[in-house]
Amino acid sequence: MNVFANKPGTKIAVWIVSALLAAFFVFVGSSKALMAWEVLEAASMGIPVILLKIAGFAELFGAVGLIVPALTRIAPVLTPIAAAGLAVTMIGATGVEIALGRPVTAVEAAVAGVLAAFVAIVRFAGLRATTPRRVPEIGTRHGVSAGAA
Repeated sequence: MNVFANKPGTKIAVWIVSALLAAFFVFVGSSKALMAWEVLEAASMGIPVILLKIAGFAELFGAVGLIVPALTRIAPVLTPIAAAGLAVTMIGATGVEIALGRPVTAVEAAVAGVLAAFVAIVRFAGLRATTPRRVPEIGTRHGVSAGAA
């Protein structure tokens, strides 16, 4: 059971957090994905540039995934999957920032990861609460009556 699922204001809170996270990941992801290769290489501190580019595009796609599926209600399961993916990405980013000796950006990544995990948990709970369960009728096999076969 999800403790957030039926609380008043949860829907508004998850939309606000999702919008803030999407803006954050568009900014951070586009700076990595769209920056010139040479400029990114100079600022990479030994991290392979291709890894930074992949992370940037993953963050951009994750930002889109936080908003578009839930807003359009087309494949809404993609929203918590995107949020979970961003949370995992931020775990890695936190470790890298700690290893590079950058505690401020490590905290930023950790906070973004926790917020993404919050969105994933609430959105998964919302899917579970709204997904109809198919229960077979008594006396039928897998919900199909004998006369329908």
